[in-house]
This record gives sequence, C-alpha cells and structure tokens, in this order.
Amino acid sequence: MTLKFVHILGVPFVHTNQKDFIATLEERIDKQEKTFVVTANPEIVMHSLKDQPYKKLLAKATYITADGIGIVKAAAIIGEPLPERVSGYDVMLDLLESANKTHARVFFLGASEAVLQATVKKAKTDYPGIKVVGSQNGFFDWNDHQLPQQIQNMKPDIVFVALGFPRQEQWIGTHIDQFDKGVFIGIGGSFDVFSGSVKRAPEMWQKMNLEWFYRLVKQPSRWKRMLVLPKFAATVIGRKAFRKG
Repeated sequence: MTLKFVHILGVPFVHTNQKDFIATLEERIDKQEKTFVVTANPEIVMHSLKDQPYKKLLAKATYITADGIGIVKAAAIIGEPLPERVSGYDVMLDLLESANKTHARVFFLGASEAVLQATVKKAKTDYPGIKVVGSQNGFFDWNDHQLPQQIQNMKPDIVFVALGFPRQEQWIGTHIDQFDKGVFIGIGGSFDVFSGSVKRAPEMWQKMNLEWFYRLVKQPSRWKRMLVLPKFAATVIGRKAFRKG
C-alpha cells in the first residue's frame, strides 16, 4: 500500500484514516517489519521547531499520525487535507483487537506501576488471545541497557510506549536500531484511560472535536500546555502567508 504524506511545519504526517492505517500496521507486523509510530499533536510539532535533536528523532519515525484535531485543521489550512484524526488511544485499541485475533506478542512500557498493572490485567481480560510477553513502568533508569535488551529477547510484535511526550519518542528513537522487529508506538497517557484511572471524553465531545477542552475542564493544570494551540495555528497561517508572498 503506497501512502502519501502531508508536511506541517516540517513534520511529515501520513495521509491515512484509522482503518487503513491499522491495515498498514497489520501488514508490517505480518512481515515482521520494524516500525516506529509517532502519534503527534500540535504540541509535538511546536516542540520539534525548537528542539533539533528531537526533530531528528522524529525523522526516524516510519509513520507520524495526526493525533489531534489541530493537526487536521492545519492540514486543511495549507490546502492538503488529511482524512481524519488517527489518535494513539484508538490505534492502541485497534491493535489490541487485531493482536487478539492473531495471538500477537505485546509489551507494555510506561505509566506508574499501579496503572501499568491495571492496564495489563484489563488487556489480558478483554483480549485473551494476546500474548503479554512483558511490561515495565515508566520509572526506570534511562541509562540502563537491560530494558531494551529484555524487549529484544522477548521479540514482541507490538510495544506500546506510554512515557508521555517527549520521552516516549526519545526512548523509541534512541533504541529503535537495537530491535529486529515490532511496531513501537508512543501513546501518551493511553494506559491511564484504558485502565480507568482517567476518564476519556464522552463520545459526543469527541465527535465535536472538543476532547482537548474536556481534558482541560477535568485537568485545569493543563492550561499552560494548551497555550501552544493558538501559537501553532498562528505559525501555520504565518508560514502559509509567507509562501504565498
């Protein structure tokens, strides 16, 4: 399957929808092709503009999906619309469903120990066909080489990395060359939602593209992070105007 990409402020987003993207990942898992997936929102894109080492890590990604309605709207602004949002959480659920059917090997990395264990327990209950080959909470020694070696030895088909931005992209990008196979995907706080520790926005809010606002209402401390949204929009519009000038 040939995929095209839409570049937003230098970040190449894969032009795909949820269904087709999962089919692409399933095919790569079947062929044992190593894959690095970044689920990027405006915050990640803006961070890449000021952090060159981070931008170089993003360049190693096989696919970067539009995890955030802001990315979808930005694509429309520059005249290269994306089909839809492809979020890390939804990709995680669909990959678990696929893994359940194929008995794929799965590794969970990230979150607190309590959230991690709740995630693993729920995954085994809801998807009894998967093979959980290992797990590790997000509080580990970054310089300890035993973790990537452990994952390499386990040979998982899918590694869900819930270390949050930018740590998850840094960890995958730093170690991806050490692995022979597997889909490695950064999924932010998905373990918190999956385990029930944090409630996801109701479907109505999701359909109105207001999931970000729901999270802000529930977690007011996120307001500083939300300030990146108008900056992102202004930068996209400014770059478009500059190209036309």
